[in-house]
Amino acid sequence: MKSVTRIQLLDDNGQKFFGEGPARLLHGVEETGSLRAAAASMGMAYTKALKLMKNAENALGFPLTVRAAGGKHGGGSCLTPEGKEWLNRYESYRDACIQANHRLYLEFFPEQP
Repeated sequence: MKSVTRIQLLDDNGQKFFGEGPARLLHGVEETGSLRAAAASMGMAYTKALKLMKNAENALGFPLTVRAAGGKHGGGSCLTPEGKEWLNRYESYRDACIQANHRLYLEFFPEQP
């Protein structure tokens, strides 16, 4: 038996707008410089990735990425300063929740490894 912690953030209407998927997508944008490439590396359609980003940005009220359309010189994406800060805060919160859950799990189920 083990305990698993999943952090999902919901908007005021109870709709999920951020979690591990969007966080991984933002890391992919940082690594590749492209939302399309980040989505492809996750096996996700670009249209779904774009929808996830727009949904999160609408819920948060600020842009997570800056996207430049393709063309002769190509396009790309990068995280905004607010996007980088949000990702760091989300991951810090997630990690703290996982640690707290682990401590509580051991408190309530001390016989478990």
